[in-house]
Amino acid sequence: MVISLSAALLLAIVLVVMIRAKTMKVGPAIVAALFGFFLASTNMAPDINRFLNSVADTISQIKL
Repeated sequence: MVISLSAALLLAIVLVVMIRAKTMKVGPAIVAALFGFFLASTNMAPDINRFLNSVADTISQIKL
């Protein structure tokens, strides 16, 4: 658990640096994918899933 959270935090920092440097190429894309996989194995995954579902529900209820 601690290792996966540390890896997710490290990959998040690397991803933010790469996005800010505007160097989103193949390497950063791989880092972003790995970040997603590690994030999915942390305890935050259910909370993130609930948040994204509520955002999707809110967007679907907006009437134009």
